[in-house]
Amino acid sequence: MPLLEAKSVVKRFGGLVAINKLDFSIDEGAIVSIIGPNGAGKTTFFNCISGFYQIDEGEINFAGHSTKGRSPDQIAHLGISRTYQNIRLFSAMTAIENIMVGMEPRLRSSWVGAVLRLPGTVHEEEEALQEARQLLKFVGLGGKGDILARNLPYGDQRRLEIARALASKPRLLLLDEPTAGMNPRETAETTQFIKMLRDELGITILLIEHDMRVVMGISEDITVLDYGQKIAQGPPAKIQNDPRVIEAYLGRGAAASATIQVAL
Repeated sequence: MPLLEAKSVVKRFGGLVAINKLDFSIDEGAIVSIIGPNGAGKTTFFNCISGFYQIDEGEINFAGHSTKGRSPDQIAHLGISRTYQNIRLFSAMTAIENIMVGMEPRLRSSWVGAVLRLPGTVHEEEEALQEARQLLKFVGLGGKGDILARNLPYGDQRRLEIARALASKPRLLLLDEPTAGMNPRETAETTQFIKMLRDELGITILLIEHDMRVVMGISEDITVLDYGQKIAQGPPAKIQNDPRVIEAYLGRGAAASATIQVAL
């Protein structure tokens, strides 16, 4: 059974069909990319998976549970976490505070315990703080826990957002353009870091990415969307030379020998 499976998913916005009868699956432990031209429906699909949008037709199942009708926090409890195309950190909070916010789906203490400072709550907070420090070190931000998120360099902010997503201990991590705005060195480091998340933590990775060097270098399987429909799916070598993919990026006049690398 795939870890995540979407069947005939449709998402409409008025008369616009943003996702059209999409079938998709990802196995546990895989690194899979979703690509396509701007407006293809990639982020819309992420929003459907994570519960920010409710689908109009079809089914999305995660680890044997339907996500239909569930809110984003309920889906996070199931084991799905994500980052965003535009960084959405709490800029006025410190790095370590941002990570502790990400732990909320799995903390058990209530607001009553927090107000009364009950022993169980205090103990859980101490454990969470220690774990947050370990996460900071794991993502390469050790010693930066007390820095406000807005004062971190851009690359560090991206890593902090991933650390916050990891704080809920997800089984599936959705990364929306994780290397956007990075220089070549930062891109290479982030690519290796994503591989490490899968190899060392066993997390399944699904990413949207426009940098084809990243996509072709990291993905075990690629799904291509165009106008909300899946037009191709397969390993990088197959996708690179698929005429439908080349046409989606280059237009109908593209040379038959062109590849997606030429397009980008």
